[in-house]
Amino acid sequence: MTSIERTAYPRFKRLITARELHVFFTPSEEERIWAEEVTDSDVHQLALLVALKSYQRMGCFPKVYDVPDQVVEFVRRAVELPESTLPVYASGRTAERYRVVGA
Repeated sequence: MTSIERTAYPRFKRLITARELHVFFTPSEEERIWAEEVTDSDVHQLALLVALKSYQRMGCFPKVYDVPDQVVEFVRRAVELPESTLPVYASGRTAERYRVVGA
């Protein structure tokens, strides 16, 4: 039987290893710089990077609330944002605009 992570409707695995986090969710320096340039706040920067890395791993943009806290926390630490930073968008239009910018 095919695992749910490998179907047409990808989902995050329940348990993500430290190696998987490092390999698949560490933003490159170019990605960090780009996200900082196209966003206007730490929360938008984190949301954009989480969406980007999730898209690269899963082939789709998950809803922010579907991304495991473990992934959000890892990306937040990788780009050295304050601990209180959460991945939120000011509006749905902001999220849509970032998807277009990243394409």
